[in-house]
Amino acid sequence: MISDHLAKLPLFATDREKAVAIVGKSGADRWAKEVLPILERRGFPRVGTLHGRRAVPLVLEFYERYFGVTAGFALSEPDGVERLGLDDWKNRNKKGQ
Repeated sequence: MISDHLAKLPLFATDREKAVAIVGKSGADRWAKEVLPILERRGFPRVGTLHGRRAVPLVLEFYERYFGVTAGFALSEPDGVERLGLDDWKNRNKKGQ
């Protein structure tokens, strides 16, 4: 999972370190050159002026929003007892005994 790899990085890791954590060593150069500019246009965290790098927690937060990981979980609440047909199955099997 991406969060596991990013969690091992320093708070302000280099883009190369983040790229390796996100796509692996073999895809890191392509990610940095081609994908990163596209993601920046979609809200990827900018390089901070104080530290000169992007904060890793902000990168993780971006990907969670980008892939919809955080969306929708609080929207669905139980609206009653879930039946799933188990009561019918149990009743049918009792009759056969």
